[in-house]
Amino acid sequence: MFKHIRVILVSFIILVLFFAGGVFLRNNYVAPIVMYHSVTLKHDRGNMLAVSMGTFRKQMRFLRQHCYNVITLQELGDLVAGRKKIPPKTIAITLDDGYKDTFTHAFPILKEYGLPATVFIIVNEVGRSDRLSWDEIKAMQDTGLITFGSHTLGPDPLFKAKNEEELKKQIFDSKKVLQERLGREVSTFSYPEGMFNDRIRKLVIEAGYRLAVATNPGKKFSNRDAFVLKRLRISENAANTFVFWVETSGYYNFFREHRHKK
Repeated sequence: MFKHIRVILVSFIILVLFFAGGVFLRNNYVAPIVMYHSVTLKHDRGNMLAVSMGTFRKQMRFLRQHCYNVITLQELGDLVAGRKKIPPKTIAITLDDGYKDTFTHAFPILKEYGLPATVFIIVNEVGRSDRLSWDEIKAMQDTGLITFGSHTLGPDPLFKAKNEEELKKQIFDSKKVLQERLGREVSTFSYPEGMFNDRIRKLVIEAGYRLAVATNPGKKFSNRDAFVLKRLRISENAANTFVFWVETSGYYNFFREHRHKK
């Protein structure tokens, strides 16, 4: 079933890219922000949030060989917030949760191809056996390729906060701790599980972040809202570089938001 949906999706996107009018294309282009979680040594069929090291390398090589304009998430956020023209083939890379394999598997590949990325850290999980240590975080930051953002203090969606005080703590204190540990400003925020509401969004702004990323909040949210930046979750299904090309085309988001009638 999924393969059939994928074939239809790819076919539709190709039709849009080659036959739709220029105005339509410009109006529906969204610079892709790709979202990874775990990069494993081999394909883990039981983990939909993981891509294999081989697939990740193939995708990063594809971006480099095809001259994508890979910029930092902050740079992309500034372009969006300033309503500036975004150069063709612009893309930003993000990794959520701060898994240990971000350092052992993903980082060496990013460094090999000279590609910047933003890693979102769950602050209270730093130092766990399967998560990054502060030393590893600092080592990546020191290369200048990797920047870090807040994924709050704990892993739960912010809707589960017991009260306003707890909600603010998750948003404000995670920024404070990261800044103290990293010795620099932390300006990016990732909503846990991509979930937010107007109150949460406003608190993120009040805390001093310059942008925030969600996952797939839907077409009712503007593509030019720097505090609801839309991302594409990349899985092992994009091991095929043709599928990866479609997903990073800048038009995949349009299809995703319009394939179901409301």
